[in-house]
Amino acid sequence: MSERAPPSDARAGATAGSDGEPTPLEELEAARNRLETIEDRIADHDEDTVDEVATAYRRAETLLEDYVDRATGTGKENFQAYIELEGKFDGLVSGLSEDLPEHEAFEDALEAIDKRRLSESDFERAREALEPAAEYADLLDDREAARADLAEARKTASKRLRTVGDEIDERERLLELANADLDAPVERLREPIERYNEAVREAFREYRLEASAREVFDLLERSRWYPFVGYEQPPEDLSRYVRENDAGEYTIPELLEYADYSRSKLSHYVDSADELKRNVATQQTFLDGIDAEPLTVDWPPEPAGALRRRAREYRPFVARIADEDVVANLREVRLLATDPDYDRLQTAAQAVAQLSADQRRRLTDGRVEAELEELRAERDRLEDALEIDDPV
Repeated sequence: MSERAPPSDARAGATAGSDGEPTPLEELEAARNRLETIEDRIADHDEDTVDEVATAYRRAETLLEDYVDRATGTGKENFQAYIELEGKFDGLVSGLSEDLPEHEAFEDALEAIDKRRLSESDFERAREALEPAAEYADLLDDREAARADLAEARKTASKRLRTVGDEIDERERLLELANADLDAPVERLREPIERYNEAVREAFREYRLEASAREVFDLLERSRWYPFVGYEQPPEDLSRYVRENDAGEYTIPELLEYADYSRSKLSHYVDSADELKRNVATQQTFLDGIDAEPLTVDWPPEPAGALRRRAREYRPFVARIADEDVVANLREVRLLATDPDYDRLQTAAQAVAQLSADQRRRLTDGRVEAELEELRAERDRLEDALEIDDPV
């Protein structure tokens, strides 16, 4: 019989990853080599010939499988089945070219069942006679398995390539942060941002106490069109209730308070106590979570262009919930991005906030640079391997 595919952990060759397992690149190369080897073996026999022998073998196997139960025994029906089997098998063998490889195997199989009475052992002898022809069918099966393995190996290598790209970006960012001026006066950025964040949080707390739930939901709806304003949209049932029911004129804190009232007490405030409890009481977590955080600026801040756009998108929302003093605080934040020193200060702020003690050590002793070099080399090898025309 033909050589079966080795298990996946044996296909990657002698070289393996640091944990003893083959790397995605090694698995890809091994899968491609295995397929090429099988393709060469098929070509040595001539692919048309292999197809012809394999097809004849599979037809013969199907006949034996179909008739093994029906053609054994002494009954009339068994004899009729035997006549059918012999006729079909003889027709199969007669239709084969005499110079077809393993032609003799088919003749031997026919001879094994050329009896007036058949037993299961006769069918077994016929199968054994067909084994030389089975090798051709095995070649085609092995090729399909190798193609599947190669496709899976390419998928794994592509996934690894994406991971390597992310790791390269992370090392490059670390090196960028390593060059930051850690003594830079980052408070020039921190103080206006903290001042604005504190002001907008206080303004939103007051806004929740004064604005109707319907008005707040209008604010959330408007945020759909502003990518930097990340408010979660309310559940559909709650949104419909607030917009269509008179209870939507209450503030969110009032609705949350009413949801805890008994039904008899609640009937003094709304038309349907059950409807309020069904829509409000079940969404307390969402309603409690509506706050100023989507309108705050993170620390450390983002690059200048993103900060400018964020402040521009925040402005109409801040103007709606707060007074001019808070809008002025936001304007001061936006102007930070126009400072000629912003990039230097922002990078320094990122470095101070993001670099752990371990990362600082790895940067100091050169490990990050070494890792980056290795990752870039791995990326190049993976890209080269994946660019090879897939022989599938």
